[in-house]
Amino acid sequence: MIIAVAVNPGASFGRGRHAGRQAADLFRAAGARIILLREESYDALAHAVDKALASGVDALVVVGGDGMVHLGVNALAASGPPFGDIPLGIVPTGTGNDVARALGVPAHDIPGACAGVLAALADGGRLIDAGRVSSAGTSRWFAGVVSAGFDAAVNERANAWLWPRGRARYHLAMLRELASFRPINYTVTADGGSWRQSAMLISVANGQSIGGGMKVTPDAVLDDGYLDLFIVGPLSRVGLLKVFPKVFSGGHLGHPAVHIRRVRKVELLADKVVAYADGERIGPLPLTIEVVPGAVRVLVRPAARQGAGSRG
Repeated sequence: MIIAVAVNPGASFGRGRHAGRQAADLFRAAGARIILLREESYDALAHAVDKALASGVDALVVVGGDGMVHLGVNALAASGPPFGDIPLGIVPTGTGNDVARALGVPAHDIPGACAGVLAALADGGRLIDAGRVSSAGTSRWFAGVVSAGFDAAVNERANAWLWPRGRARYHLAMLRELASFRPINYTVTADGGSWRQSAMLISVANGQSIGGGMKVTPDAVLDDGYLDLFIVGPLSRVGLLKVFPKVFSGGHLGHPAVHIRRVRKVELLADKVVAYADGERIGPLPLTIEVVPGAVRVLVRPAARQGAGSRG
């Protein structure tokens, strides 16, 4: 068996280098032949992954955070057969790990994650949906959440900083962004219906959380054939600060400014708004976002599927 192991050396601020070697050693010990891919830039790593897939592998395993899952999903879902039939394994060692969390993959537990990949290789893994984002003639894929609003603006600000590290950087960026943020005027088209929407943020979710466990859409299911459209209407700064901490527990549900609906296709239009998908910068609106059922096969343990399924 040949496994391509793609590593983000910068995951968890440099700890990814050791994690990638450890994962590769564990797979080798199980009898697999390993193609270890380590590049300093995202684009170079994506190119190396494409070359490895073309050479013939039985699985692609990504070691890192949601950005690495994003890379893997784009490499596989965009390829179609035969590469689209190659399963994706996840060894989560990043700061967010939201897609891994939704799949039940243990974070920062390299032996446990690798054991799950190997077990799933024996039973075929699990097919999940992916979202496809189209803009200006180009397409990108995502597994978790597309953000376009306050949370994306916070991401944009946080990514420009080298300090502090971890969640503290995101929280500080949120406070700085809040000082000048105003509601955004969107035009939203969802499954054929169109309306004007003033909102603090709009997200389109395949998964449940962003930002390392902020459960924006806690009832989202990765394989139900739908996306969850998440809207937070206009709020004062104090109101937004009160709502945001509740997102980690799902306590924001029921707030009069919070609206969630299931959709298959969404178009978002707004001025000077940049979107992020799985924590990776996509670009400015307008965007068209649609669900593609069963787009990716992921290598997760059967136990991780419990409780998942289609919502009626």
